[in-house]
Amino acid sequence: MKPPSLQLTSVSDAFNEQGWHHEQVAGREVITTAFEAHHTRVHLFAQVFTQLNALSIVGETSMDIDELRQPLLLELLHRANKQMNLGGLEYDLDRRRVVFRITNIFEREKYDADIVSTMVHCTIAEVDRITPYCSVIAQTPDDLLDDLNIERLLLRQDLLPPVPGDEEMPI
Repeated sequence: MKPPSLQLTSVSDAFNEQGWHHEQVAGREVITTAFEAHHTRVHLFAQVFTQLNALSIVGETSMDIDELRQPLLLELLHRANKQMNLGGLEYDLDRRRVVFRITNIFEREKYDADIVSTMVHCTIAEVDRITPYCSVIAQTPDDLLDDLNIERLLLRQDLLPPVPGDEEMPI
């Protein structure tokens, strides 16, 4: 078996610095792991594209949505993507998973650990942030689906996970 590239080794080193358990997928330039977030378990893949000197981080969680609700879920993800600057949300119709993907092209073969960690944190946060909105769609009774307004749903702040360090300071 071919040894991992310098790029993948630098990703693994960044994971080790954070204390994140991970495994390399045999024969591929991919690391896999999972994280328990506030709302869901996020399965994470870090794939290196050595020829491009790029890293793609993909996080996903199961979201079994029936065909009646799929258009609402796809609208939700589309509207959420309009507000993003980095990365994007998708729904894998075949595997029934909500997916967030972010990619960065690096200047050096040894990737910056801070950038790698930030990409992982962003991926986990975005999957965790969208999960409760998806759950509202999944749990809305059939007879109320026509009344579900996706734009208004995305405005609900009560569904967002807490932000660490965002507690109110005493006056």
